[in-house]
Amino acid sequence: MAVDAETVKKIAALSKLSLEEDKVAAVEDEFNKILGWIEQLKEVDTQNVKALISVNEGNLRTRADEVTEGNIADEILANAPAKEYGYFAVPKVVE
Repeated sequence: MAVDAETVKKIAALSKLSLEEDKVAAVEDEFNKILGWIEQLKEVDTQNVKALISVNEGNLRTRADEVTEGNIADEILANAPAKEYGYFAVPKVVE
């Protein structure tokens, strides 16, 4: 499967990316390199390869849960640039 200039423009539009016309050919080339690499990966025989659950061979060491001082909300909120009703106040980011 190869990607052409029109497909690159469509992907850019769907991704809400602005892509200058002089960059389309370079992006097309990069997409095709990536797809070629994926095709190479498909040729690798993985029939007898055991599936990985994790890249770590053993379990990770964890620390013990210990109860520490609590009820220090006032001390924590003292660092806040803005607070309201006992919580951090932040600017609205979603309409």
